[in-house]
Amino acid sequence: MTDFKTLAQMRRSHRKFTEQEIDGDDVKLILRAALMSPTSKGQRAWQFVVVDNKTDLEKLSDAKDMGGQLIKGASLAIVVLGDPMQNDCWVEDGSIAAISMQYQAEELGLGSCWVQMRGRGLSDGTSADTVIRGILDIPENYNVLCVIAFGHKADERQPQNEDKLKWENVHIDKF
Repeated sequence: MTDFKTLAQMRRSHRKFTEQEIDGDDVKLILRAALMSPTSKGQRAWQFVVVDNKTDLEKLSDAKDMGGQLIKGASLAIVVLGDPMQNDCWVEDGSIAAISMQYQAEELGLGSCWVQMRGRGLSDGTSADTVIRGILDIPENYNVLCVIAFGHKADERQPQNEDKLKWENVHIDKF
């Protein structure tokens, strides 16, 4: 097991993946990390759709005009959803679950990348939310926060550089 200090330094977004499938036990650990993530008032109101069908991954990659193409090269994607009427903190709760999955993937030696979908869409005005809802038969009351793409890393990224940390953005007691 990697200590968290190292894990945080090593976790980088990966947009290129090999063709190798992700082991089912690893998928379960990634989902376990999401399901164990903290939520507002302990509601655990998020929903997750696991997608490994290549056709659907390709369709998801076209849900918005820019920035989603990497999804079609992933072995797996997990769509993070929330119901704004059930939980006013759905964005925050989904975000915590998403990054928990990404840290778990990193600890397993897998790559991942957050693909923002909330507030994004196509040039014709169609929201990414609408596109994804249609692909995956998601009920109308759920909104899509993001799609996390997962796969075996096809590239190497350098760890975060400690010398580039923006400590000047940290304020003690007052701004």
